[in-house]
Amino acid sequence: MSQKNRLQSGGRIDRSKALTFTYNGRQYKGYQGDTIASALLANGVDIVARSFKYSRPRGIVAAGAEEPNAVLQVGATEATQVPNVRATQQELYDGLVCGATNGWPSVESDMMGLMGKVGGNMMPPGFYYKTFMYPQSMWKTYEKFIRMAAGLGRAPKEVDQDEYDAVNQHCDLMVVGAGPAGLMAALTAARSGARVIIADEQSEFGGHLLSSRERIGGKSAADWVADIVEELASYPDVLMLPRSTVNGYHDHNFLTINENRSDYKGDKAPADQVRQRMHRVRAHWVVLATGAHERPLVYGYNDVPGCMIASAVSTYINRYGVVPGNKLVLMTTNDSAYQTALDWADAGREVVAVVDTRAKAEGDLVEAVRKRGIKVITGSAVIEVSGKKRVSGVTVAAIDAKGDKVVGGAQHMSCDTVASSGGWSPVVHLSCHTGSRPVWREDIFGFVPGPTVQKQLIAGGINGTYALEKVLAEGVEAGREAATRLGLTAADVQLPNVRSLSEGKAMELYHIPHTKPTSRAPKQFVDYQNDVTAAAIELATREGFEAIEHVKRYTAMGFGTDQGKLGNINGMAITAKSVGQTIPETGTTVFRPNYTPIAFGAIAGRNCKELFEPKRFSAMHKWHEENGALYEDVGQWKRPWYFPKAGETMQQSLDRECKAVRESVGILDASTLGKIDIQGKDAREFLARVYTNAWAKLGVGKCRYGLMCKEDGMVFDDGVTSCLGENHFLMTTTTGGAAGVLEWLELYHQTEWPELEVYFTSVTDHWATMTISGPNSRKLLAELTDIDLSNDTFKFMDWREGSVAGVPARVFRISFTGELSFEVNVQANYGLHVWEKLFEHGAKYNLTPYGTETMHILRAEKGFIIAGQDTDGSVTPHDLGMSWCVADSKPFSYIGKRGMMRSDCVRKDRKQMVGLKTKDPKVVLPEGAQAVADPKQPIPMDLLGHVSSSYWSANLNRSIALGFVKGGLERMGETVYYPLADGRVIEAEICSPIFLDPKGERQNV
Repeated sequence: MSQKNRLQSGGRIDRSKALTFTYNGRQYKGYQGDTIASALLANGVDIVARSFKYSRPRGIVAAGAEEPNAVLQVGATEATQVPNVRATQQELYDGLVCGATNGWPSVESDMMGLMGKVGGNMMPPGFYYKTFMYPQSMWKTYEKFIRMAAGLGRAPKEVDQDEYDAVNQHCDLMVVGAGPAGLMAALTAARSGARVIIADEQSEFGGHLLSSRERIGGKSAADWVADIVEELASYPDVLMLPRSTVNGYHDHNFLTINENRSDYKGDKAPADQVRQRMHRVRAHWVVLATGAHERPLVYGYNDVPGCMIASAVSTYINRYGVVPGNKLVLMTTNDSAYQTALDWADAGREVVAVVDTRAKAEGDLVEAVRKRGIKVITGSAVIEVSGKKRVSGVTVAAIDAKGDKVVGGAQHMSCDTVASSGGWSPVVHLSCHTGSRPVWREDIFGFVPGPTVQKQLIAGGINGTYALEKVLAEGVEAGREAATRLGLTAADVQLPNVRSLSEGKAMELYHIPHTKPTSRAPKQFVDYQNDVTAAAIELATREGFEAIEHVKRYTAMGFGTDQGKLGNINGMAITAKSVGQTIPETGTTVFRPNYTPIAFGAIAGRNCKELFEPKRFSAMHKWHEENGALYEDVGQWKRPWYFPKAGETMQQSLDRECKAVRESVGILDASTLGKIDIQGKDAREFLARVYTNAWAKLGVGKCRYGLMCKEDGMVFDDGVTSCLGENHFLMTTTTGGAAGVLEWLELYHQTEWPELEVYFTSVTDHWATMTISGPNSRKLLAELTDIDLSNDTFKFMDWREGSVAGVPARVFRISFTGELSFEVNVQANYGLHVWEKLFEHGAKYNLTPYGTETMHILRAEKGFIIAGQDTDGSVTPHDLGMSWCVADSKPFSYIGKRGMMRSDCVRKDRKQMVGLKTKDPKVVLPEGAQAVADPKQPIPMDLLGHVSSSYWSANLNRSIALGFVKGGLERMGETVYYPLADGRVIEAEICSPIFLDPKGERQNV
C-alpha cells in the first residue's frame, strides 16, 4: 500500500531510510523517525482496535502517552512479543511486526461488534453485576464468555530472552520533561554547577517544540532545541535520558525512570545491550515540567475513526509529515486549536470549517485563519458524527452561551476528519504519586499540583502556563530557585525572543449538548478505552454513585492503561453537573504509579532466574551431593532432606536415619540456621524485651531457649541464644525466619528503643554447623576435640570454646532431638574438613547423616515445635503448653505481653497443642486433617482443631502426631475424629505431645 497520507516534504523523519513493517499480517512502508501510529496513518489505516465493551471500531486519537485506542501487540515471535504497546510511542524499525489486540476474525470485521449494535443500550454500568447473577448453574458459562470478550493484549507464553537491568542514581536536580520549560530549568541549573538528570519519554528532547513551527531567538524551534541539547551534553554532571519515562515519584524525592534502551532498534535487544533499564533516582530537588494534555470534547459518536484531538493532528503533520485525512472539521473552545487549521491548510488539504463553541472568537490565530478564507462558525458545535468505520460527515448546530443546549437548526458537513479541543489538562500524575491532591484553577479550567512536602518545583504546562514566552521564563525561574536552594550561585540565563500572541478567552465546556437527552442521544464517549459514555456517568449518579471515586469504580472510567489521561476531566465535569456541584467540589481521582505501563522485566531487572531467588549451599554441600542427598528448599537454602541408599524407599531411609540417632550417633548439617551476633551494653535488656522469657541472669558459657512473639502475642520464631560474654550474645533462629527476625530486631531498635546500645550482625554464613546426636556422640567428638565433654564440666545448655579436628570451634550442648547432642560451629571455610574428619572417626560408631525430614520426626517424638509449621500466626506460647517460657514478672514488658491478655487469647476453649495417637498405630494422620467430635454430624461440621505435624516413628513403632484441639490440655485421653476426603474417618486419642523420654534423661546423660 502506498503512503497516501504522507507529505512529500517536511517533518523530522528520514525519507532516505525506508522501513518495512507488518500490521495484522499485512506489510506497510514507513520511514526512520516514524512511530507505528504515524506510519499507520500515513498508509491510510483507519481502524486499530475494537472497543472494550461494545466492540466499536476505533482509530488513532492522540500522538503520545495519552493515546487510548492504538494499543497493540508487538513482536515477531512468541518470546519477543510485548502486549499493550502504544502505537504512538513505539518507534518504527525495519521488520517490526504488530497487530491489534482484539477483534475476531479481524479488527476490521469483528463479530463482537454485533453485540455492541444489538445490546448497546442493554450494557449500562454494572450490567454484569445485575445480569450474570442467576441462575447459579450458569456462572461457569458466563465466566468463560466474559473472559473471552475481556482484556486487551495477550501475555506471551514463552520466556523473554532479553535482559533488563537497574542502576541507582543521585543528583542535585531531577528535571522531569524535556520540553521548553524542562530544558530551560536543566540549562539554568547546569550553568549554576548543579548535578542534573533530565528525562523525557520521547525519543528526542523538545516536547511540543518538535512539532511546532514557532521561532525562538530567531531560529526554528528545532534548531533552538538542538543548541540547548548540545550545550547540556557538554556538561559532565548532566545526564540526559531520552526515551525514558518517569513512571513513579515517591517519598523523599525518590523517582523511578524506565529507560527504553533497545525497543526501538529491533524485535530483540542486541547481544551486548539490555532491553530496558530502570533508573532509581534520589534527588535533592525535582522540577516537574511534564506539560499538559489536550482534552477532546465529548460529542455524539466521537469515537468513530477519524476523530482526533487537534494538537495530535498538528503533531502528525509537522513532526511526521503525515496528514491523517483530506477534509477537516475542527471544533474548539479556545484559540490554540486554530493552529491545527493552519497546519492542515498549509499541508494542502481542505479545512471545511472551524466550529467554535464561543459566541465570539478573536485573537491572532483566529484572525490568521480567517485571512486564509477558512470558514469559522461561532456559537456552534459538532453535535454528532456520521460514519461507521471512518468519519463521513458531521452535524453542526448552534448552542447557547453556556453550552448546555442546542438552540439552532442543524446542518450537515461532509468531511473525513474531526479534530476537537476542549482546552488543556496539566499532567499532574507524578505530583499525585506523592499524596499531593490536585487543586482546581478556574482561570485555566484544569487541575494543577497541590501543596506538597517534597522538595519539588513546577514549571510550564503542568502549572497551567501555555504561552511559550511564559513557559520559558518559568523554566529559568525553576532552575534558578533549585540552584539557590542547593546553595549554589544561580546562573543568569537570558530568555530568547519569541512571538507573543494575543488570545481570546477560552470557554469552559466539556460535554457537547445534543438535540436529544444524553441517555437517548448517540453515544458520547468519555473514556474511549473502557467504553464509558456521558450517559453512563449520569446513570451512575442517578443510582447513587455520586463521589467521583465511586463513579470511577462503577463505570470503570480511568481504569484503562491510559489512566484517563484524556477522559478523566471530562468525566469529572459531567459528574459534577449531574449532581449539581462544581468541579472542585466533586474533586478528582488520584493517579498512582505507573504513569504508563512498563514491562515486568524492567521492574525485575536482573533479579530473575538464578538471581531472583539465589540458591544457597552450606560448606558441606559437595559431600551431600557425593553421598546421594535429596534436597528440601528451606528459604533459599538447599538442605539435605534425607540420604537414601540404593533400593530404599523414602520411609525406609527415614526409619534407618531415626534409629541410627537413637541407637548410636547421627549427624545433621545445621549450618543454615539463622545466626545473629548481638553486642552492646544493653544487649541483655534488649533480649529480655524481644523474648517472652527472662535473660537477666544468663551467665557466660550458658545457653537458653526463647520464644519470640509479634505484638498480638502470637509466636513467630524460636531458637537458642548463647551468652558469649557479659554484653555479647549469639542468637539462633529458624532457617526460613533468619532474615525476618533480623529485620524485626532492627525495626524495634530503631523505632521503639533507640536509646538502647545494641548492635546486630548476621553471621549465618560465617559458621558451618554440625549437630552430632545420639548415645555415642560424646565418644565420637572426644576423639577430635580438646574440650572436656564430661557431663560434670559440660552440662546440657552449656557452650565451650576449643578446637575440633584442629580447627578453632564453638561447641554447644543443645538438643533438638532429645538425645545427647553437641552442636559444633567452625569458620565456614573449614566446615567440609571437620565434617569429613568426623566421618573418618565415626565409622566405628556407624555415624549416619540425616536430613530435615528425620530431624522433624525426632523432634516430634519429643514434642518440640517447629515455628511456621506448628505455629501459624494464631498460636500463643500458652496454646503450645509452653507457659514455662513466659516470664510475666520481668520489669519491662516483652513484645506480645499485652496481646496475650486479650479476652480471645485467654478463653478456655482456645485451640491448644496436644499429642495424637491413632487408635490404629499403623495409620498416619494427614497433616492438615480437621478434628471433629462427631464424625456423623452433617456438613458443615463443628471443627475442633487440626493436625500440624504427623509422622511414622520407627523408634516407637507407631504413628505420632502433633495437633491442636479446642481446650486440648484438659482433654487428655479423649477421642477425636478426623474425617478425610476419601470417606475414611481416623480415630485418635489426645495425649501428651512428648512421646519419648518425657523426663529428658537421654539428653542429660
